[in-house]
Order: sequence, then C-alpha cells, then structure tokens
Amino acid sequence: MKWRSIGPFRGGRSTASVGVLGNPQVYYMGTTGGGLWKTEDAGLSWRNISDGYFKTGSVGAIAIADSDPNVIYVGMGEHAPRGVKTHHGDGVYKSTDAGKTWKKIGLDATQHISRIIVHPKNPDVLWVAAQGALYSSSRERGIYKSTDGGATWKNVLYVKMGKMAIAVSRSNPEKVYALIESDSYESERGLYVSNNAGKSWSQVTNEPRLVQRAWYYIELFVDPKNENTIYVLSAPFLRSNDGGRTWETIGGTHGDF
Repeated sequence: MKWRSIGPFRGGRSTASVGVLGNPQVYYMGTTGGGLWKTEDAGLSWRNISDGYFKTGSVGAIAIADSDPNVIYVGMGEHAPRGVKTHHGDGVYKSTDAGKTWKKIGLDATQHISRIIVHPKNPDVLWVAAQGALYSSSRERGIYKSTDGGATWKNVLYVKMGKMAIAVSRSNPEKVYALIESDSYESERGLYVSNNAGKSWSQVTNEPRLVQRAWYYIELFVDPKNENTIYVLSAPFLRSNDGGRTWETIGGTHGDF
C-alpha cells in the first residue's frame, strides 16, 4: 500500500485565516478552491469543516466573534482578483457551534467578500465588505451591516469601486473605517470613516499610497486601545496617529504584506 498526501498543504491559494481569542491552538483557514479548514493543535493537523455545507469552495473572509468563539462568519469569493483564476462565491455562511454545522445567511449576489468584522461585544452585529461582480456593474457591493446575526442586511456604504478592507475600533465600536481601491474613480478611492457604527460615512483621504498595490496587499487595522491609530498594509507599511489624515511609513519590514 502506498500513501499520498491529499492536503491541505495548499487547497488552492489562501487569502483568509483567523485565530481564536484566548486559545492559541485553534485556527481557521479559508482557501480559494478548497473551502474552510480548522486546526485544534496549532497547525499540526487540519480538517475540512465546510464540505457538505458550502455550495462554493472559494473563501474570501473569516471572522470569529470575540464575545462568543462559537459564532463564526465566512464570506465567500476570493477577494484578490487574478485575471483568469479568480473564483466567485455565493454569500455568507454562519456557524454557532465552532464550525460543526453551517447555515447560509444571505448576500448571495455579492460574489467576492474581502472582509468581515464582528462587533467586539455583540456577536449579532457585523459588517461585511463586498466587492461585487468583478467585470460588470452591480448594486450588490459596498459595506453591508447586520444587527441580527445575518437575518437581515443593510447596505450602509455603496461604492462603484473595487477591493476594500474594513476595520472596527475595539475601544470604540461606533468608529468604523473602510479602505477602498479604484483605478477608475481616483477621487473617490481611499479611506472612509463612520462615527456612528456605519449609519453615515465621510471620506478622510484619497492618499494614493494606501492603495498603491491593492492586489493582495490592502489590509486595514485599528489599534485596539486607540481609535485614531490606524495601520494599512499596502506596498509600504503605513501608520496614522490622527484618524487617517496624515500617514508615516514604518521601515525595517518586507515590502509585501
């Protein structure tokens, strides 16, 4: 008898991974063609937990509720456009038992979901950054919000542009940032902020460095203790200490993130 490896040494490209707060042994990995995988031994072994539940295999985003690690949201559709090899998805799936079972909860036509953020204290409140159809006009794109665990959705920021990232301040969950890339709408691209949990938005800056190489490299994070300190992982590694109005480059790191 001969044995052969059947994965998940790759499972296709992986553009989404997340750990469980307070448990360094448990991680989830989403691949662009192999679905969702879970490890409970810090990566020594992995098992697929999406087969039989997900209707598509391309994962774009994963989010775990800090307040209840049993609640997991997964957005489908690879979010890094790659010419002939980008696979679309079919919306958002939710688990309330740490990935044992899953239920589809909507946003079917968004096709490509780049980020999901869950409220740090309420697992039923979440924001979804959806890119929509890559090669045609679509109303199913922008920032979506749900306050009932995905039973209903509201598009709180519609954009005509492409790849995006979203981040919620842990120290002030009313403050939400969105980073949006576009080559066609240069005046509208850049960093947006909401000070009322996504009800209204304003553009902070269209600084081109923030989306300089937005293929894989457009990630946005807020300092957990300071709502005005923001980090952007683009071609350069950038930091703002004033809510995104001005930026500085952080050196000593590799250029790709």
